[in-house]
Amino acid sequence: MSLGGHMTRLFSFTAFAAAASLTATAVVAQVNLTAETASPGGSAYLAPSHLTEVAAAKGIANIQLADGQTLTNSVQNVAEGKTDIATTPFILPFLMSRGVGPYASLGKEKGAELASNMRVLYSFSLGAFFMYAFDSKGVDGWQDLKGRKVFNGPPRGAALNNSRSIVQIITGLKDGEGYEGVQANWGQATSTINDGTVDAVVLPELFPSGRIVELGAAGNLTAWSIPKDVFESEPMQKYMSSPGNAPWLMTVAAAKAGLGENWTVVSEDDTFRGMSTVGGDTVNKNMDEELVYKLVKAHIDTLDQLKAKAPFASTVGFGVVSGPSTGMCGANPLKFHKGAVRAWEEAGYKIDDCAKE
Repeated sequence: MSLGGHMTRLFSFTAFAAAASLTATAVVAQVNLTAETASPGGSAYLAPSHLTEVAAAKGIANIQLADGQTLTNSVQNVAEGKTDIATTPFILPFLMSRGVGPYASLGKEKGAELASNMRVLYSFSLGAFFMYAFDSKGVDGWQDLKGRKVFNGPPRGAALNNSRSIVQIITGLKDGEGYEGVQANWGQATSTINDGTVDAVVLPELFPSGRIVELGAAGNLTAWSIPKDVFESEPMQKYMSSPGNAPWLMTVAAAKAGLGENWTVVSEDDTFRGMSTVGGDTVNKNMDEELVYKLVKAHIDTLDQLKAKAPFASTVGFGVVSGPSTGMCGANPLKFHKGAVRAWEEAGYKIDDCAKE
């Protein structure tokens, strides 16, 4: 055998060994995960889609993300270990833990068991409730809702209940008595508001959402903050601290900038007040702690990129993991996963003790 032939074989073997080593490393690094979320267009979709992107780029995991899902089912899938990650409105694990609402068939005991399986990676707002109307309708604030037609959400679900409760706390009016509530599915919301069917709207919105942008292009609108005295009252504070809800505060200037040129913002002072619907991305408690740590670290390390991906992304609380706006603690049965706590605290963030296992 010639020296050249020997060197060629040696080089080939070395290259093969190196390639095999790299392949083995890639197999170890690339975990396959499944995730479920809502339809594109809001924070509920943006957060897991960004995680899917950065987890792949950093060699942490391949996440197969299914959007347009019914989150009631997605949450149960994570609790049962059938899905790895789910966007979770925090009201859902609470209802599951009680065995009520969409989880009534589980019963309290089974529901509580399943809810205890869930852990949080990070939280964010799904939208903030406030009132708005086209100026052409001549609405003069919350107290002018009596006898009006008010769009308050889909025919069923948390948004409708929240809208009705907020209007009742602020005005004392009940749907069907003091005003006429109008409901339509989310896909029909913009057209229902646009066609003049309703006088006013009380929905959870982003600053801006696609709906807000489309409505602003159709005419001049006014948005009303929750009145300061009502916002600070015991009934509203109690309601905003219930599972899935949280207080929403931003400057009037920020609200105006988020809503757009054709919007007027009304508040007694420089603060815009609303009620936030809060959720987050959750996993099963049995997900490997090191894997969770790496996923959350990737989320933290790319927060600037995440916030730059949508006009509303800087206003929904990405990177906020303590305090009332997160919707954690209190009656919310969810806690942060241990791997998530390690990642956040290592990065210099404070996690409330009541939100830790």
